[in-house]
Amino acid sequence: MSNANIASAQLMMQQLNIHSEMAKGAISITPNPKDLGVHASSFTELMKNKVAAVNADQNASAALITAVDTGQSGDLVGAMVASQKAGLAFSAMIQIRNRLVQAFDEVMKMPI
Repeated sequence: MSNANIASAQLMMQQLNIHSEMAKGAISITPNPKDLGVHASSFTELMKNKVAAVNADQNASAALITAVDTGQSGDLVGAMVASQKAGLAFSAMIQIRNRLVQAFDEVMKMPI
């Protein structure tokens, strides 16, 4: 058995042990955001950042497509990949928005 296989098996055993301890309740599974290097931000900031990222993807895609259309670039595959990436990001954002609106409607329908 090679060293890579041994290391892989040991890693798998460690992961199984961790999951076993989690199932027993010996290990807490709620991470501390400070340990992950994540700073606490508001939901509004998070949504603004995600919308800005989707917008940046769409702008980059449009620029690549324009460069291909005008003959400045021959990277048709890169332009199409960027276009698909931007489209998927936009679709995901719309689905998230729809779920949020649906959840808000359900909360508003709850009796007080």
